[in-house]
Amino acid sequence: MERSQTRAVTTKRGLKRKLEEDFREERVEGEPDRKVPPVVEPQDDRPDLVVRVREQVQILESKFSSAQSDRLLAKQAAHGLALTAKEEELVDILVDCGAVPALVKHLRAPAADGRNCPIPYEHEVEKYCAYALGLIAIKLEYQQLVVDAGALPHLVDLLKRHKRGSESPAPDAVIRRACDTIAHIAHENGNTKNLVRIEGGIPPLVELLNFFNTKVQIAAAGALRTLAFKNDENKNQIVVECGALPTLVLMLQSEDPVMSFEAVGVIGNLVHSSPHIKKLVLLAGALQPIIGLLSSDCTESQREAALLLGQFAATDTDCKEHIVQRGALKPLIEMLKSPDAQVKEMSAFTLGRLAQERERLQYHRHVYL
Repeated sequence: MERSQTRAVTTKRGLKRKLEEDFREERVEGEPDRKVPPVVEPQDDRPDLVVRVREQVQILESKFSSAQSDRLLAKQAAHGLALTAKEEELVDILVDCGAVPALVKHLRAPAADGRNCPIPYEHEVEKYCAYALGLIAIKLEYQQLVVDAGALPHLVDLLKRHKRGSESPAPDAVIRRACDTIAHIAHENGNTKNLVRIEGGIPPLVELLNFFNTKVQIAAAGALRTLAFKNDENKNQIVVECGALPTLVLMLQSEDPVMSFEAVGVIGNLVHSSPHIKKLVLLAGALQPIIGLLSSDCTESQREAALLLGQFAATDTDCKEHIVQRGALKPLIEMLKSPDAQVKEMSAFTLGRLAQERERLQYHRHVYL
């Protein structure tokens, strides 16, 4: 498998896993709402499901106001559509019933009735709409439908909600959902990656890498990881214009394995086929933390770190020497014993790149084996 294909597969698998984890979390953190239909099981009667989905779509289309009763109905409808969208085989029904434009409509809140009157269920309706759209966009054939419905400007606006000084509880969840949905609609879609940049989505995502909520940080890193892959203009804005590298290097050293995994993934996509950014990453002090991830308990972090070191090793002889001198060989050789086939493949790939220093490599193999 080519290196770029490996990154694409890893990212896609990460998106699906994140959605599953988010749904389990939603069941714990979300408000119990007995009016919302339960998760639809595949064996449920499809005609009844279609009727229910159409009712929820109709509510979203007709109840766009700041009245408390309308906001409650919109929240319940968006939540119900999100629960249905969790079942991938039911997403087609949502799309056929017109759910996408109805959900996009509610990504922005309606105008408040009074100057000092807070909007009922502020952030809640938008959170469930973003969540449902993210689930729908996992199916690549619906990415463009979500974009064409006008979701992107609203999603970028949601990224900035923490700056508004709202009196309602911190909108961490809605910001996180917006990050995830941007990642989903841009996955393997070069045009949408460019649109995110044009709409001004990259600066707030980089800013969110420093957010106080680690889940938001991780979601922002996931979105940047997707946007950076095979897109030189996005890479340049992330690294040069927005200065993301110092924060990403700190995230590499996090005790949270998910955060360090996302950080090494972002950096890996940034340096891919970009010699200039490779140099900037090395100057930012990323090499030693990346080597440290070779000994991580997370096999995905090990694999990403090994692949990234292999890319660095292709740069020049000095970089190979730095990798060896800083202790990468021992964990790379240990990784050859891993039961994970991709971990072994990536360690062998990097050792092969380093093997041009043959005498040094043979010496270390003798010492460690």
